[in-house]
Amino acid sequence: MGKRKLAMSVSLVLVIASLVTLAVRGLSFGIDFTGGTLIEVAYPEAVELGGIRNVLDDAGFTDVQVQHFGTARDVLIRIAPRADKASARLSEDVMAALGKADPSVEKRRVEFVGPQVGGELAEQGGLAVLYSLIGILLYVSLRFEYRFSLGAVAALIHDVAITLGVFSLLQVEFDLTVLAAILAVIGYSLNDTIVVFDRIRENFRKMRKGSPEQIMNASINQTLSRTLMTSGTTMLVLIALFVFGGEIIHSFALALIVGVFVGTYSSIFVAGALSLALGVSKADLMVLEKEGTEVDTTP
Repeated sequence: MGKRKLAMSVSLVLVIASLVTLAVRGLSFGIDFTGGTLIEVAYPEAVELGGIRNVLDDAGFTDVQVQHFGTARDVLIRIAPRADKASARLSEDVMAALGKADPSVEKRRVEFVGPQVGGELAEQGGLAVLYSLIGILLYVSLRFEYRFSLGAVAALIHDVAITLGVFSLLQVEFDLTVLAAILAVIGYSLNDTIVVFDRIRENFRKMRKGSPEQIMNASINQTLSRTLMTSGTTMLVLIALFVFGGEIIHSFALALIVGVFVGTYSSIFVAGALSLALGVSKADLMVLEKEGTEVDTTP
């Protein structure tokens, strides 16, 4: 808690930078949200993306995104939906153009998502995050105290904003798997925060001396080893997924790595500090005794 002002300043800068990045660069939404056709192809040898773009441009596909997928031999092609041509026909024309330039090209998979479905997924995904934050606000208010709930939700918004800011800055594709990772980050960070809040409540009732800042500092230090051990072991698994899991779960693993790191930081430095800034005290967490009740000492 002695470093809370510095930590809050760093968090504020990171959140503002993330929001600015999101406003300027936006997110690189995947086909799940934008709709269109996704084609994965493979070549026997490494291939230059510029040549593939030229081939598709000559065939009339000017609004395509071409990128390597895992290795220099695997290529992912995204095509925006077109009103004058069905998705199945689009994929056939793309493969015909690529096959004409290089007969050794192999089609691995094709996915189609309509623009209406993509828009609905984006809307439902945003609502899922919003509803989860509202539910957390109510849960923590009932279990602890409303100042704790505001601190917990603010910390979760902090985690989500910074994670989205990293995706916007790096322009990593944001699809349904990343949205699932964002929701998982919310749950993981909340679990860490609840553990800390539970110890704070226990110490507020047990420790007779000490200011709220001192009691909160002692509580965070008592749970620090548990928090770091849990986050450390989780991070080892996520790094293994990121490195060895393949391109399919690359974005998912990256979102969880950033989210777990930021969530651990927020459960230590942000959630408790915000609750303290809102004026939480011992009286707010003491068990109220009913008036007129007497202890029966009869044997």
